[in-house]
Amino acid sequence: MSMLELRQVSKVYGQGAAEVHALREVSLEVGPGTMVAVMGRSGSGKSTLLTIAGSLEEPSSGQVLVAGQDLAAMSRGDKARLRRQSVGYVFQDFNLLPGLTAAENVSLPLELDGISARKAREAGLRALTDLGLAGRASNYPDQLSGGERQRVAIARAVVGDRQLLLADEPSGALDSANAEAVMRMIRTACQRGVAAVVVTHDAQLASWADRVVLIRDGRIVDQATPEPGPESLLGQDR
Repeated sequence: MSMLELRQVSKVYGQGAAEVHALREVSLEVGPGTMVAVMGRSGSGKSTLLTIAGSLEEPSSGQVLVAGQDLAAMSRGDKARLRRQSVGYVFQDFNLLPGLTAAENVSLPLELDGISARKAREAGLRALTDLGLAGRASNYPDQLSGGERQRVAIARAVVGDRQLLLADEPSGALDSANAEAVMRMIRTACQRGVAAVVVTHDAQLASWADRVVLIRDGRIVDQATPEPGPESLLGQDR
């Protein structure tokens, strides 16, 4: 069973002369343990694809299934529960809670799912340690650099038993060493069965994926397996 399936999904914003087709009949399947990298120019529909995949937006037409569940048939409460328990997000603006430390930001989703505060903190600290942030666990977001906040957001997204990880430019604020650490962490999550969709502009980072999808003007125009790397396919849209 696919962990994520988009069937002929379209998204239209506005009406009349202001109408914008962000996605046009996009179909995509991502199985457990698979990482898919999505590449394309700014405005091509990459971020819209992620928000629809994670039930943060509804498609104008088409069908979205997460773990076999049709999002259109779910109540708002069920969608919120699915997002909290099964989907990990990495947003471009991080979305960290300013009143919580790095460790508290990472462990909060686990506590909301009923895991004890001690176990949640232990899991959060392990995730932060994997990204070189053990010494920053007690710092608040405004005490962290942009790259550090990005890594905290990554740790929060992958901690726990998430089934689907959606990441929008997860390496955007990072140097090459930390960007590779992030991709390695996402790959490790995939090895334990997580399905991941990663939007990136960097072909070298996309080469960590099992499949690279190229999107242009809201349509998937090509797909490739990066062996050894996707540069030959993607050079024109980097």
